[in-house]
Amino acid sequence: MELKKLSTWLKNNALLIGTILGVISGIGIGFSLRELKLAEEWNQVISYPGEIFTRALEMMILPLIISSLVVGSASINAKANGKIALRTMSYFIVTSVFNAALGVVLVIIIRPGDQDIDFENEHVLEERKNTLLDNFLDLGRNIVPNNIFRALFQQTQTVYEKSLNENGTEIYSRNVVMRDGPNTLGIITFALLFGTILGSMEGHAKSLVESFRVADNVIMSIVRGVMWVTPFGVASIITSKILSVEDVGAITRQLGLFVLTVLAGVLIYQLIVLQLIYLVVKRKNPWPFHMGMMPATVTAVATASTAVALPVSFRCMENMKVDSRIAQFVLPIGATVNKDGAALFVSVASIFIAQMNGISLGVGQLVTVVIASTAVSIASASVPSAALALMFIVLNSIGAPTKDIGLLFAVDWLVDRIRTVTNHLGDCYATVVVEYLSQNELKLMDLNHKEGDERDTIFKVDSVENIDGTINSKLKFGDP
Repeated sequence: MELKKLSTWLKNNALLIGTILGVISGIGIGFSLRELKLAEEWNQVISYPGEIFTRALEMMILPLIISSLVVGSASINAKANGKIALRTMSYFIVTSVFNAALGVVLVIIIRPGDQDIDFENEHVLEERKNTLLDNFLDLGRNIVPNNIFRALFQQTQTVYEKSLNENGTEIYSRNVVMRDGPNTLGIITFALLFGTILGSMEGHAKSLVESFRVADNVIMSIVRGVMWVTPFGVASIITSKILSVEDVGAITRQLGLFVLTVLAGVLIYQLIVLQLIYLVVKRKNPWPFHMGMMPATVTAVATASTAVALPVSFRCMENMKVDSRIAQFVLPIGATVNKDGAALFVSVASIFIAQMNGISLGVGQLVTVVIASTAVSIASASVPSAALALMFIVLNSIGAPTKDIGLLFAVDWLVDRIRTVTNHLGDCYATVVVEYLSQNELKLMDLNHKEGDERDTIFKVDSVENIDGTINSKLKFGDP
């Protein structure tokens, strides 16, 4: 009997076990091969399986976002959609503020910037002229794209172009341009509106909703197949990333305390705060849910992207019996908008740089860091590599120098993965919270759906063709 239970457990958790083994193998192989000082060509070969794995997941992102949001919003009436959207965004804002404040508290206690840091800054960034207003305006422009087909390939961004006037003085002109990269925010907006209106049309749109549901099922079937190569993909990515880091020892000595500060905040939020939220909401042990999300979490760590891990997250939510209507609604929005990890990182990094330069910050400036970090994390949905790029705004708000931002590039490959896990788990736990808060709407929708099915079975029409070719229809009561 015990052997049978063990066999069943291994079968149910095969992917999780394989993924963990992939992480361990990647770390072990990576540090072992560092000693051999392999040529760059070997690193390309080692990273290739991970690249293919990432590309396969990226291939699924847009079809999955469109189909899941259309199906999810069509399954929920327009009034309930508004309430669920409000709850989702409120939760994201509250948790972002909490993470920014947590980062401020930890960086003040640990003070990683007080040590002497002589690490060579090889990444000198040109100061961004973009303001917080520019980023919020870009956010609005991307939320409402002027061409939904262009949104599949490009998004809007404000840039400042440098030129010289007649006197030889540098001047900057502000331009709104289109840059490469899918406008996920615009696609989400369109899919939500499209699905909400489809749901309000009831019987008229039933066949179209079913078509999207079939497409969603097909995409998830592909995802299930891709997930089984996760251990190999993750091992490849981790191994190649370890091989690409030039001097792990120097980075650890100079910036290790900064990384530990960010890691402490992430662990407090993940292992204490999120678990308490789950315990209060569900009145259940949170660890089975946490472990059930592990394949998606490891994928997020390996790829440093919540969006790339989205297909795996849907599969894990399905396994954990979370209502698919809420998961299809919350997860795509969260993958784009919710940046808890970025809020924590920006607040820690900003005060870290201030400490490096001997700048003492008052209470008002610390509050400014919290507010600015939260605002930046929300606005970062429209900015690539936003956490470092948008730090200019926060540092300028407290009068700290921006020249040292480039130092953080040395550890960004690692810290990016740490904060991505926080973003990812924040989305997953947000889904559970929104599901709990939306129980009344979900029960009402289930009741209305059941009543609609009963009405469909009560009245049926039998059509009989007469000898002369005309149709004779007869109303029939009850099931056939």
